[in-house]
Amino acid sequence: MKKLAAGNWKMNGTGASLSEVTALIKAHPAPACEMLLCPPATLVAQMASAARGSALLVGGQDCHPKASGAHTGDIAAAMLKDAGAAFVIVGHSERRTDHGETDALVKAKAEAALAAGLIAIVCIGETEGQRDAGETLAVNGRQLDGSIPTGATAANLVIAYEPVWAIGTGRTPTLAEIAEVHAFLRTRLRSLIGAEADGVRLLYGGSVKPSNAAEIFAVPHVDGALVGGASLTAADFGAIVAALSA
Repeated sequence: MKKLAAGNWKMNGTGASLSEVTALIKAHPAPACEMLLCPPATLVAQMASAARGSALLVGGQDCHPKASGAHTGDIAAAMLKDAGAAFVIVGHSERRTDHGETDALVKAKAEAALAAGLIAIVCIGETEGQRDAGETLAVNGRQLDGSIPTGATAANLVIAYEPVWAIGTGRTPTLAEIAEVHAFLRTRLRSLIGAEADGVRLLYGGSVKPSNAAEIFAVPHVDGALVGGASLTAADFGAIVAALSA
């Protein structure tokens, strides 16, 4: 499988920010891994246009489970596809927390993504309280079971493990802790989708930065990263792309 460096810009970026995209494409014209940025919806089409003909892929940060209708302010998966997206993130912990998204809703969004021809990046991860209570594997197993879409294959599904307590905090789990969860997720996926599970990319997310990327990527069953703040600049994200391409 080809490793994946995915950047999530979250609620950051305007048209002026696309200069970073131009710089990234110039610095990494042919990376050995897949290179993806997920900007705010307002920038998907502009970024896709800027990336046309390059190695950079573009994705959305969320989609509605329905294909169309009276859902003011929401965006359908087909709209993202039409704007030039190839991927969409669903179930990010910030959506689960800020918007009360359940596993069932995340699954419905992922199924909408697949129906529109997008690759779904399904996010899961435990809170600090759940980790301290020894519930890490149980929580991630439950979220995985409830969130992955019907019809999932290695070609249309990516899983991102993001311990909630490590997102944007500068804290990261130990390499052994990351290894434990990723091995568990691979085994759990096999019980859900069979042999396809071995080709599903398992990303780690949570304070990934140039200084720790190489050691995280050396962990078994870590097939890339979902990067937050460090994806906003070509220098930082490019260094992570380079580490994954090594």
